[in-house]
Amino acid sequence: MTFDQSEFQVRCEWGIQGLRTLAPISDVIVIVDVLSFSTAVDIGVAQGGVILPYPLKGPAAAAYADSVEANLAARERDSGFSLSPSSLRNLPSGYRLVLPSPNGAALSFSADHPVILTACLRNAAAVAHAANKLGQTVAVIPAGEIWEDGTLRPSFEDWIGAGAVISTLSGSYSPEAQIAVGAFHRVRSSLEDLRACSSGKELIERGFVSDVDLAAECNVSHTVPRLVDRAFVSVHQVR
Repeated sequence: MTFDQSEFQVRCEWGIQGLRTLAPISDVIVIVDVLSFSTAVDIGVAQGGVILPYPLKGPAAAAYADSVEANLAARERDSGFSLSPSSLRNLPSGYRLVLPSPNGAALSFSADHPVILTACLRNAAAVAHAANKLGQTVAVIPAGEIWEDGTLRPSFEDWIGAGAVISTLSGSYSPEAQIAVGAFHRVRSSLEDLRACSSGKELIERGFVSDVDLAAECNVSHTVPRLVDRAFVSVHQVR
C-alpha cells in the first residue's frame, strides 16, 4: 500500500491511523507517549508494577478495573497513583494499576498485535534493543495529543521520543523514520526544551514540573514494558 512504508524495515507514523496502517505488516509495534503515559509505564513497571492501559476515565474505567482485578489510577495527578510519572516511583511490586489515557493508553488498548512495546525518552535505547531481537520490521507510533475537537495534534515530545527509539533500531529507515531521528539528534543535547514545548508548558502550569523533568531524562532506564494479556509488564517478567 502507498502509505504503509513497506519498502523499509523501520517505519514511523502518527496515532491510531498510523497504528492501523503499519501494524499488520510489522513484527514489532512501539508506542510512544512521552508526556505522560509511556513515561509513567516505564517507571511503574520498573518497580515491578503491572500497568493496564485503558482509553477512558470515569465509570467505564472503574468497571474495567473491577473486571481485571486491578486498582484504578486516581483521576487527578495530585492524588495517589496516577498518570503522573512521579506518583509511580513508589508503586509496590505486583500492584495492578489501570491507567487511563486518551493517547498512549488508548492506542495500547486498541492494538491487536502479538508484540507491543511502549517507549519514552527514558528507556528509548533499551526498548529499541529489545525490538531488534523480537523482529525484523518495527513500526514506531508516536501517539501525539488530542485537540478539543478530537483531532490529532502531533506533539514535539512524541516526535523526538520516536526518533530516540528509531536511532537505535537496525534496518532500513523510511523517510518518516529518518526525519524523526533528525529531530531527536537536533535536540538531544538540550532535552530541557521539553519544558518549553506545548505539552510541557501545560503540565508545568498545572504544577507538575517534576513529571516533565523525569520525562526529559534520556536512556536512564533499562526497563522494557511489553503488553502481555492486556497489561504492560517488564519484559524480564515474561516467561
